[in-house]
Amino acid sequence: MTQPPGGARSLLPGALAAVASGLLLALAFPGFDWGPLAFVALVPLCWAWRDAGPGRAALFGFVGGLAFFGLHLWWAVYFGAIAIVPLLVAQSAYWAAAGAVVGGLGRLRVRSPFVVAAAWVLAEALRTRWPLGGFAWGQTGVALHDLPFARALAEWGGVPLVTFLVVLVNALILEAVVVWRSDPGRSRARTFAVGGLALVVLVVSLLDMFRYTPTATGQLRVAMLQGNDLNRRLTPAEVDREYLTRSHLELARRLRGRYDLIVLPESGLQSDPEVDPGLRAEIAEIARRHGSYVVLNAIDEQTPGKRYNANRLYSPSGALVATYAKQHLVPFGEYVPWRDTLDFVSELEQVPTDFDPGDRTVTFDIGDTRVGTAICFESAFGPLVRTAVRDGAQMLVVTTNNRSYRRSPNAEQHLALSQMSAAATARPLLQASISGISAVIDASGRVSHTTRLFHNQVVTARVTTVTGKTPYVRFGDWVEWACFGGLLGALVLGLSRRRLRP
Repeated sequence: MTQPPGGARSLLPGALAAVASGLLLALAFPGFDWGPLAFVALVPLCWAWRDAGPGRAALFGFVGGLAFFGLHLWWAVYFGAIAIVPLLVAQSAYWAAAGAVVGGLGRLRVRSPFVVAAAWVLAEALRTRWPLGGFAWGQTGVALHDLPFARALAEWGGVPLVTFLVVLVNALILEAVVVWRSDPGRSRARTFAVGGLALVVLVVSLLDMFRYTPTATGQLRVAMLQGNDLNRRLTPAEVDREYLTRSHLELARRLRGRYDLIVLPESGLQSDPEVDPGLRAEIAEIARRHGSYVVLNAIDEQTPGKRYNANRLYSPSGALVATYAKQHLVPFGEYVPWRDTLDFVSELEQVPTDFDPGDRTVTFDIGDTRVGTAICFESAFGPLVRTAVRDGAQMLVVTTNNRSYRRSPNAEQHLALSQMSAAATARPLLQASISGISAVIDASGRVSHTTRLFHNQVVTARVTTVTGKTPYVRFGDWVEWACFGGLLGALVLGLSRRRLRP
């Protein structure tokens, strides 16, 4: 039997360890939701990186990324191989980049669990911004969305701070295990590893103890309408009858009493009330009947040559008050980059026309209460949500349409991302979904009033609005900048050591 070459044999243990880490980390996220597993999931990958050069560390990172994103984002298969393959490769490249940084600094004799954590955070920072505005799914810290202490950390530094501490714990655990197994007598190294873990516990405990407490400003009685119970594409007859519009209006007729705010989800209406007088009259009647403001989503083509995915606000009298145009569009979902170059890809015919991005954050005034709004996966991007809060938002409203992903974990994952955004900004958040999961999230990130997928339902609740700025809102992405500075310092240290070495 022909034996594989020595290089291939030596790559195999590291590659298997990387795959194990990717699969274990995916199990920590919604879908499986074994959150605490994240604290040990990356130990095998850290082991593979420990003595690897930049090339091998990048390879191990890439393989681990394929395993993680392949399981975490499997729902992209609904759009075919043309979608899921480039998505997995692009996302895994960032795990490879983190590995290359760790391996490169290791060659300069700069090895530390803090380097691993900083490289990971910086790779995620780039992944959520570039290319095409970035992709926020799979941020490591989001795996802990249901743990109160993790949401308290997010108030101080957003999801990046949670991610940093999770990866640091993994790297410190590996360090402690390696030291005990290889040389139990190395008391200094053992003290560093154990002391580092103790320091993490102390820091987390202190930040949780002194978590930010916003100031309550009042309460709003709200209603959300979830009106799509069809786990499939609409038939031409259903489109002609405007099934989605009629379904949501029927849910609105079930409401009784007065409300401060009624929310219809993204794609809940199949036409724009501003060009459909009959629909405009029905929306105005809903607003007047309940003395309520109404937030709804529509395709806005009021500006010549422009087409926006927009949230509109109507007053209790039925007048249009404000419009927010989605700023962060979904590439290949709401627009096609390089359309002329990719015209040979037949699947892109599903996106025949492109939306235009909005150019500013808009807050809605619900009486004396200012409300920030986002559309679909915009709620996953911390900087965008933080901007609305800095503009005075006392509550956040997210309209979303996840029905293309059927009964996959996509909706649960989206809710977890919104949960961390609510916690980081200390703002209650309404997630109004056309087919689920709709939910109310309070200012600490606790979730209530959740709906089932593809179940028509009216969600009503009283929401306490708040004011005040968390450290994350005040100081922004300081964790990412600190990681960048730390890695830059590590590089300078490594290069200095090389110059001084005979």
